[in-house]
Amino acid sequence: MVKIVDGSVGEGGGQVLRYAISTSALLGEDLRIYNIRAKRRPPGLRPQHITAIKAVAEVCGGTVEGLRIGSSSIVFKPSKPRAGRYFFDTGTAGSVSLVLQSLLPVLCFADGPCEVEISGGTNNPLAPPVDYIQEVLIPALRRMGVHVEVTLVKRGFYPRGHGLVRVRSEPVKQLQPIKALDAEVRQIEVYAYSCNLPDHIVRRMAGTAETLLRKAGYTDILVRTEALGQQDPKNALDPGTGILILARLSNGLSMGFDALGERGVPAEEVARRTIDEALHQLSTGAPIDKHLADQLIIWMALASGESTIRTSTLTSHTSTGIEVVGSLTGAKFTVSELGGFGVKIGCQGVGFSFRLLSNS
Repeated sequence: MVKIVDGSVGEGGGQVLRYAISTSALLGEDLRIYNIRAKRRPPGLRPQHITAIKAVAEVCGGTVEGLRIGSSSIVFKPSKPRAGRYFFDTGTAGSVSLVLQSLLPVLCFADGPCEVEISGGTNNPLAPPVDYIQEVLIPALRRMGVHVEVTLVKRGFYPRGHGLVRVRSEPVKQLQPIKALDAEVRQIEVYAYSCNLPDHIVRRMAGTAETLLRKAGYTDILVRTEALGQQDPKNALDPGTGILILARLSNGLSMGFDALGERGVPAEEVARRTIDEALHQLSTGAPIDKHLADQLIIWMALASGESTIRTSTLTSHTSTGIEVVGSLTGAKFTVSELGGFGVKIGCQGVGFSFRLLSNS
């Protein structure tokens, strides 16, 4: 039976596509998705979406009809995720992190180890930087029994991209539920980075962030800066800069808040915007930031048992993920608004098993 998904549901963007493709690949069910990115301009598939779909299809031995720029409908027919070495290239500065959102669940349920290299943009607007994937998402997934490493080999900024990320994964038999309702902030880490720009930019960015955090009452602050030049092998082709604020928690997890530098916007303003977001989310006491909640939805649905997390707010991405993944997997989600204390999300996972996949 072919599962059918309307790509215009919820936030009507690429998240619907990414969740649907991953879920279809794991469950081994044919999928037709239409109205792809209907609420975006321009609508339809963009290069990074095509790369994500191709990547999932190659790893699971699947086929795809309708895969072209601007396409609003595809039919995906998966087989089983397979171990191996893979290379994928967005061909642009398309986000490597968004490709990983689709690909990681499939890699982790392959029939053996996988080694993957993905070329594209590593630090993009409107997408989590690869640094966030490394520092926030991966530790949370390890809590659930995932064995994966993500290495940033070379940064890639707009417009040319050509960054490189290396991923190594081991197969997961079954995911454990995650529980994260309360935790204390033990340390704040400020990480400002740049490529092909004067190093005073990252110093000003980091300095402003540290000052604002101390004014807010945080005292245990670690500051790191990285200004890469032409001789560094990790340096990007194009200039770019950004900041990542990490809240290290007592439960071993981290929250992350980030922003990229923009032409004409002072480094101090970039830092101020990021700190404002961080302080707003931290004020709820929730131990899961809004972007991590979004990315955990598919993993919670696949896990064995009940996951419960508390996040600062329910984004349209997260609510869309709950709707799409819940309908495709049968996982049962609950959402409870907690006023100024954020949002509690519960999920009774389906207990998806590597053994079940191998025997299907």
